[in-house]
Amino acid sequence: MSETTASRHKPIRKAVFPVAGLGTRFLPATKAIPKEMLPIVDRPLIQYAVDEAREAGIEELIFVTGRGKTAIVEHFDTAFELETTMTSRGKDLSVLDDTRIKPGNLVTVRQQVAMGLGHAVWCAREVVGDEPFAIFLPDELMVGAPGCMKQMVEAYNEVGGNLISVLEVPEEEVSSYGVIAPGARKSDTLTEVTGLVEKPKREEAPSNLIISGRYILQPEVMRTLENQEKGAGGEIQLTDAMARMIGTQPFHAVTFAGRRFDCGSKAGFVEATIALALERPDLADDVRAVIKKLVG
Repeated sequence: MSETTASRHKPIRKAVFPVAGLGTRFLPATKAIPKEMLPIVDRPLIQYAVDEAREAGIEELIFVTGRGKTAIVEHFDTAFELETTMTSRGKDLSVLDDTRIKPGNLVTVRQQVAMGLGHAVWCAREVVGDEPFAIFLPDELMVGAPGCMKQMVEAYNEVGGNLISVLEVPEEEVSSYGVIAPGARKSDTLTEVTGLVEKPKREEAPSNLIISGRYILQPEVMRTLENQEKGAGGEIQLTDAMARMIGTQPFHAVTFAGRRFDCGSKAGFVEATIALALERPDLADDVRAVIKKLVG
């Protein structure tokens, strides 16, 4: 096996979480609270993403943060006063178990200026090093068993290279997303990617398969981003950088066998809250009764 081929099959140990966005669509709630800390029922969005990473065997977490985002890191730190008070009152601390990170397994880097997703990922280049890595967009809440990233890691172990998660959407929605040009189908859930387009016009979209916020990329993408020009929205787009790499490395799309909630939109956020509450044995009956009352 050549050195290049071997690098494409290195295990996925690191994940990048771009969490520097301002969350303007949720103002005023996000004026002082990071949008990634907004809860779906009783767990913040960032917690769902971290749990998904852990399920996939990823333990090294890289948060690309910005000013005013310290609450995200504090969520995964020890809350001394809270935990001491709960312990003294005989309360169970197991509810906090998923918020605990092993020392040294959480790293933060700063994106000083909002220049797009591609730039945010590039900010993590020194921590990623020469390893393949995963990317999680916490706004995209992926629900399923197995989780989206676990499904992607399993596919990566088969084909190596670069993978992106995709979902099928109505054609009228494609202009809001990155869209793939599909090639050969390797299985029911694995498709070769021959091209990528960021937010195409409906009539110019190569398919209705959209990129859905989960990626496994080789470290060469960092060198591509180094010289990436601004694209859609005047930002450095990750999709554009990946498109430049197609043909030089394997690229596949994994169709996620689960549900996606767009929690970057208010309607999607409310939908996710209701859907997950209805799946909770401790809440389902009460929430169902509330919905019936509200809709008459």
